Amino acid sequence: MQMKKRLSQIPFQESVDSWESLMFLYNSAIREVRTKLDILNDEFQHIHRYNPIEYIESRLKSPESIMKKLTRHGYETTMQNMVDHVSDIAGVRLVCSFTSDIYRIAEMICNLRQFEVVKIKDYIKQPKQSGYRSYHIIVNVPIYTTTDIVYTKAEIQIRTIAMDFWASLEHKIQYKFEGNTPVQISRDLRSCADIVSMLDEKMLSLNEEISQANPGRSEE
Repeated sequence: MQMKKRLSQIPFQESVDSWESLMFLYNSAIREVRTKLDILNDEFQHIHRYNPIEYIESRLKSPESIMKKLTRHGYETTMQNMVDHVSDIAGVRLVCSFTSDIYRIAEMICNLRQFEVVKIKDYIKQPKQSGYRSYHIIVNVPIYTTTDIVYTKAEIQIRTIAMDFWASLEHKIQYKFEGNTPVQISRDLRSCADIVSMLDEKMLSLNEEISQANPGRSEE
């Protein structure tokens, strides 16, 4: 009989084998999330003749990024601290056309019985100081091994194409300046984030006008 466990309940030794086992679980969580989201998108297309998801990306956080995050938050760089305090090692990003799609997709994800929602962060209604906007859902994903069911955390980010463009640029700038972005550039980035937000609102409004003018026509 398979035993249900949370990843945080498993004691880890500081070894290569433990690291590889951890990465196997996180990578499996990414695959599980992507598969479920692909099915949701196909189902939505079948029922509504509309795909809310433009594309899906995923990544496994690098060891260097994990260590930097732990150090930044004042934790020792151990595997146990990594499991306990870093929620975005397994990351999946959904990019859609309109802000209305974001909340529609988020509701669908939260209603999935397979995932356990741990935390929701709405950076669209409450943007970060940098101007960053996105919708984050942290979930526990059941990974079925031959002996156990291990619930492993994954972070799902949902954003529009415009938000994703801004976030990509901001990430490159932060990397270039090693987190010490000049004040004027940070100010310009926040200004651009506001423009992106207004663009999203305008595009959503236009889409709603088109839908009302052609109520019988499927969105493509």
